[in-house]
Amino acid sequence: MNIARKVTGGVLRFRTYATAAYVPPASVEGMQPARIPKPKPKPESPTFYTGRPTYYDQLLALETAAKQTRAALQALQLLPLPRFAQENLPHLRPVWMNKVDLSELMEAQLTTSRYRRFIAQLNQLNEYRRLAEVAGHGPLAERIQSVLDMFERDNKEAILARGKRKPVKFDEFGRSYTVGRRKESAARVWVIPVQPSAEEQAASSSAEGQAQNLPKVSATGIEGFTSGPLSMSPAPIKVPTTNILVNNIPLAEYFPHLTDRERIVRPFRIAGLLGAYNVFALVRGGGSTGQSGALALGIAKALAAHAPDVEPLLRKAKMLKRDPRMVERKKTGRAKARKAYTWVKR
Repeated sequence: MNIARKVTGGVLRFRTYATAAYVPPASVEGMQPARIPKPKPKPESPTFYTGRPTYYDQLLALETAAKQTRAALQALQLLPLPRFAQENLPHLRPVWMNKVDLSELMEAQLTTSRYRRFIAQLNQLNEYRRLAEVAGHGPLAERIQSVLDMFERDNKEAILARGKRKPVKFDEFGRSYTVGRRKESAARVWVIPVQPSAEEQAASSSAEGQAQNLPKVSATGIEGFTSGPLSMSPAPIKVPTTNILVNNIPLAEYFPHLTDRERIVRPFRIAGLLGAYNVFALVRGGGSTGQSGALALGIAKALAAHAPDVEPLLRKAKMLKRDPRMVERKKTGRAKARKAYTWVKR
C-alpha cells in the first residue's frame, strides 16, 4: 500500500498541462493592439434598470408636483382644511385612463396595484386643484390642470354626459316634445299651453269694462258671518278646458278605465296645472297600463320644461323617473314566469 502511494505521488508532482509557447518580440511588431470597449453611457433616468422607467418617472413627477402644490397651498394658508369645509367643496369628476390605455402610454404592463397607486396620486392632485379653484387662485389651478389633462380620457365630455337628462326642445309654436316609456310601451308627447280664443279675449275685456262701470255692491258671503273674508262671496273662477288626444282619440274614449285616466292626469294635479296645457300623444306597444304610464312620464317631463318651478314637486313625487319594472319572462317547464303546472301523482 505504501509502495503504491509513493508511485502515484511521484507521478502527480509533474504538471499535466502544457505551458505557453515562447513568442519572439520581432513577430509582434506588426500586430494591432486590441480594441478597448467603449464605456456604456450613463442612463438618463435613475429608474432605467427598474424595467418600467416611464411609469416610475411619471410617478415621481406626480409626487413632486403634489409636494410642491401642498407647500404652495400651505403658504396660502389653505391647508390643512377642516373636514366640514372639505366636504362642502364642489365635486370635480375626473375621468382617468383605464389600465390598458395607461399601460400603452407607459410602454409597460401595469399591475392593478401599480395602477391604483398612480390613480391615487392623480386624485390627490385633483383635490388640490379643486381647493385652488374655490380659493380663487386660477394660475395654480391651471398649472395643476395641465398636468392632469395628460392622463384623462379624450371622450371625457361624452362620459360625463351619460345619464344626464337632455333638455326639452321647443318649436316655433311653443310646443314641447318629450318621450315616455313604460314596460313595452312608448309614448311621444307634444304639449302646448292653452291659449284663449279671440272671442274669449273679447268677452273677458268687455266684462272687465262693464265691471268698472257698474257701481260697487256689497257681496253676500256665508250666512252667519258679518265680518271677515267669509262674509264676502268668492269670485267665480273659470277653469279652462284641456284637450288630451291620444292617437287622435279623446282620453276618455281611448282609456276606458278610470285608473289609467287618473295616472295620466296625476302630473297636472301635482303641479297644480289642470287646464293649463293641451296634450297630443302617439302611443305604441304594450297594454293600457304601460301606455298610460308612458304617457304620464312624457307629460311630467313636458310640465317640468314648461314650468321649471314645479320640477321639484314632480321629482319628489317620482314622476320624472321611468318605472324600471318589467314583466318577468316565462320559464321552461312552467305555465308562466313562476306558476307551475298542477302536480299529478300518476
